[in-house]
Amino acid sequence: MEKPHLDLNSIVYRIAMHSDEQAYRLLFDQLYNRLKCFAASILKSKELGEEIACDTLFSLWSNRTKLTAISNVKVYAYVIAKNKALNELKKISGSRVSLSDDIDVDISFHNLTPEQVLINEELKKTIEQVVNNLPPRCKLVFQLVKEDNLSYKEVAEILDISVKTVDAQLVTAVKRIAAVVKKEYNLIR
Repeated sequence: MEKPHLDLNSIVYRIAMHSDEQAYRLLFDQLYNRLKCFAASILKSKELGEEIACDTLFSLWSNRTKLTAISNVKVYAYVIAKNKALNELKKISGSRVSLSDDIDVDISFHNLTPEQVLINEELKKTIEQVVNNLPPRCKLVFQLVKEDNLSYKEVAEILDISVKTVDAQLVTAVKRIAAVVKKEYNLIR
């Protein structure tokens, strides 16, 4: 039997008002992988990322009666995950920490010739190298906007920066990627 599709607001309402475990499972399914990757990118550990994602989602369930007061639960979950990850980094390092991450850029290509696949793999590696050399905050903004499909406003809320800063960081990332790709592949525009 197919699960009914509910929007995030409906899911949150059912969790908050009825302690609906099925709705919580839907929320878990929607957010777990994203939160895991986000936390793992900060902590540079898949296992710790999984732990942070579970802790974050457990926090949402534990405070479920208050969820309807939160305007954007998705952003709220990212903020919880960020704070938990930074606290974990502080425990590990015993000092002040800043955001940094490794980003896996996933570019999918279907129905291509072997030559096109090879060229696209080279392009993917080039882009990954550029992204990995971006400043930490710039990489994180790029990941949240381009990979997690969050809006500039949501990213600004999660990272506690302005929307203009998100825009500036993304412009920096895209310019650096474009410059290297143009140079590597002799693209002139």
